[in-house]
Amino acid sequence: MLTEIEKKIIASIQGDIPVVDRPFLEIAKQLEISEDELLEKITDLCSRGVIRRFGATIRHQMSGYKANAMTAWKVEANRVDEVGEIMASFREVSHCYVRKTTENWPYNLYTMIHAKNEESCHVIAREMSEKTSVDQYTLLFSVQELKKTSMQYFDDDFDE
Repeated sequence: MLTEIEKKIIASIQGDIPVVDRPFLEIAKQLEISEDELLEKITDLCSRGVIRRFGATIRHQMSGYKANAMTAWKVEANRVDEVGEIMASFREVSHCYVRKTTENWPYNLYTMIHAKNEESCHVIAREMSEKTSVDQYTLLFSVQELKKTSMQYFDDDFDE
């Protein structure tokens, strides 16, 4: 269970963090606590596994990466962990997930490949295929971005 202040802290850091010299001081002021208390609580939330990761998101289109492909792979069940580790090690891969198959969709491992163009995504997928000996896959390119936001677990005026 989370305390009220922990929920408020999560609500305050789940979105954009202020781009200032001391962003956590700004957040602490808004929460009416000290910067030290804020940092202690965030550290505690991390050590308890409540916060799994804390990072920055770069808009890949603005950094020269114009293409991304969700690549669906058909991997033998007994190789999923091994293959997933290898595929996740590619620097062009930002996400790697195992999912259940369906009768009409046999793919069980998914990687998000980012590259400068669609052809580069194909090249990277071929390299991944060769490195893992997995040759059944399909690339799904984004056509239009309809929504892209970070998950909001609590808002500023959350209810129990």
